[in-house]
Amino acid sequence: MPNAFVHVELSTTDPEKAKAFYGQLFAWKMEDMEMGPGITYTMVSPGEGTGGGLMKQMMPGAPSAWLPYVKVDDAKASTAKVAALGGTVIKDVAEVPGMGWFSIIVDPTGAFLGLWQDAQTS
Repeated sequence: MPNAFVHVELSTTDPEKAKAFYGQLFAWKMEDMEMGPGITYTMVSPGEGTGGGLMKQMMPGAPSAWLPYVKVDDAKASTAKVAALGGTVIKDVAEVPGMGWFSIIVDPTGAFLGLWQDAQTS
């Protein structure tokens, strides 16, 4: 399916509490990855279906929230279309070394969405 949902990410005010809750609720497998000084990203493997991750909320004062990501062939081109379609780019295209590129947008109704391009499609 073109432009499928490929990743779901939780930005949380309390990663340890979230890991304990979802680990017990769903028995998800979780693996911490160090992404830089003071930044831990936890990969979430549900066993079936779309996987995801969780991390400490990076926006001061923002609540915990889930963010789905949609796969795109070209993150830069897709992100560039957002404003013309009435949306807003919250986070411009950034690289996750060795994995791919992402951006975060808000649609005209106020809903947040991540765009994801695998490194293999570059």
